[in-house]
Amino acid sequence: MIVVDTNVIAYLWIPGVQTGRAETLLQRDPEWSAPLLWRSEFRNVLAGYLRRRRIDLETSLQIASAAEEHLSGREFSVASAEILEAVARSRCSAYDCEFVVLAQELGVPLVTSDRRILADFPGVARSLEASVERA
Repeated sequence: MIVVDTNVIAYLWIPGVQTGRAETLLQRDPEWSAPLLWRSEFRNVLAGYLRRRRIDLETSLQIASAAEEHLSGREFSVASAEILEAVARSRCSAYDCEFVVLAQELGVPLVTSDRRILADFPGVARSLEASVERA
């Protein structure tokens, strides 16, 4: 099991330059987890694609449904105290710290492409690139 941030989820479900890496990560570590917050962040990503007319409403609904089904049963609530403690120790947003704290609580890595998370939480965060290049 791994925790993935919303960008990694988006890379998997919305075709783009990082999709291949996300697919490789899924093959290696198929049990992805995330804090419940991922749903709102992912909807916001889809909203951006809708507004720029890169996808239509039907496609966005299909993508959201597939992503939600994939993470079903592995979505978690994270306590505010731990999130705010992580914020106080870093330059990361509370949103980002939800993913960090969840990974710490589950004792698994957080896979992300966010440079600030990677820099501020090197003990728990690992890059998508490194995750798919490891043996």
